[in-house]
Amino acid sequence: MKNFADLTEREVLAVAISAEEEDSRIYMTFAEDLAERYPESAKLFEEMAEEEKGHRHMLLEMYEKRFGPNLPPIRRDNVKGFLRRRPIWLTKNQSLDAIRKEVGTMEFEAERFYIKAAEQTQDVGVRRLLGDLAEAEKGHEKIAARLTDRILSPDVRAEEDKTRRRVFVLQYVQPGLAGLMDGSVSTLAPLFAAAFATHQNWQTFLVGLAASIGAGISMGFAEALSDDGSLTGRGSPWLRGAASGVMTALGGLGHSMPYLVPDSWANAFWIATAIAGVVVFFELWAIAYIRARYMDTPFLQAVFQIVLGGVIVLAVGILIGAA
Repeated sequence: MKNFADLTEREVLAVAISAEEEDSRIYMTFAEDLAERYPESAKLFEEMAEEEKGHRHMLLEMYEKRFGPNLPPIRRDNVKGFLRRRPIWLTKNQSLDAIRKEVGTMEFEAERFYIKAAEQTQDVGVRRLLGDLAEAEKGHEKIAARLTDRILSPDVRAEEDKTRRRVFVLQYVQPGLAGLMDGSVSTLAPLFAAAFATHQNWQTFLVGLAASIGAGISMGFAEALSDDGSLTGRGSPWLRGAASGVMTALGGLGHSMPYLVPDSWANAFWIATAIAGVVVFFELWAIAYIRARYMDTPFLQAVFQIVLGGVIVLAVGILIGAA
């Protein structure tokens, strides 16, 4: 590999041409990836790809005037210290915001590299050429900003934000919320039944731990096997299953942890039970808020469904344990 400072003007221009060609292909790949999900943003990346092609043609004309038609076989991968692009396959199926940030990083890093390289080189011609390339990259950023403002109108942005929110809810919030509800509510009865039947914190904690982990495994597999996501657009079944299983286990462990209070303490059982009661209170209200926030459920209806239901299950557990 060659040091950038050792490149001739001919080689620097050849590297710039190949870089513009590669960036154009990257933008077209982004456009293809986004075409079905975000068609307006796909248009943005198609136009940016065309801009990159235009810059390549200008650089190629400049090269042919100076050095003729034959390009030396050198790319930026052959130059030490040159910025590296992530392989295209790594950017597949990323979110719209992640792709936009990746593009911004590409242009910014290219500009900064050319500026730094221009400062370090001693050759006047190379310095001037690198400065021109830095200005070209800076112009790319401005073009991207103009294209974004022109194509992505407020209505289009709102529609794409709504799509992202819907996908987020389907893939993560729904299975996670279902798991949290199941873990927080379904484990109340066995936990408090064991607590009031034994008045022993450690045994109660073991019951809660077993119930939480068992429920998490069950909910995780149930969610993963219920829908492969190919028709519903709910994403990877194993990601949904993991979200549901983990949240189920956490929901149960939240009010089980207080029973780790040592039995040797005075009034240990009532201290642990009081803490668990406070935890249950906040758990149920948090679930009601999440349900109202992400599931478009009226808040009072969510409170009625979650808080009242949880209180009933809690009371059943206490009554069975105290019988």
